[in-house]
Amino acid sequence: MITVYGIPNCDTVKKARAWLAGHGVAHTFHDFKKQGVPADRLAIWEKTVGWGKLVNRQGTTWRKLDPQLQAATTDAASAQALMLAHPSVIKRPVVDWGTDITVGFDETSWTARL
Repeated sequence: MITVYGIPNCDTVKKARAWLAGHGVAHTFHDFKKQGVPADRLAIWEKTVGWGKLVNRQGTTWRKLDPQLQAATTDAASAQALMLAHPSVIKRPVVDWGTDITVGFDETSWTARL
């Protein structure tokens, strides 16, 4: 089963979920705001795609963080602590395809998966 992780009001998450539904792809949704960030999954994501890809340094949440906290995010451990404390800093959606993890929505690569 495919699991989409993110925040429901995120435009990219909305597009991804609509795309999956439009292609008849069954999936579950894990809401970071209501269910939190699963720490065990976060560690797997970091090992699979790297912490640099998971931390959204272009987003509003990152820009609002204290510059010292931004500067202290230098490795997997500090990035994981940041993402657990501030789930909105995670680039979305994170999709667990069952065999692979992807971050963000890319219609071309998702179409190739089907």
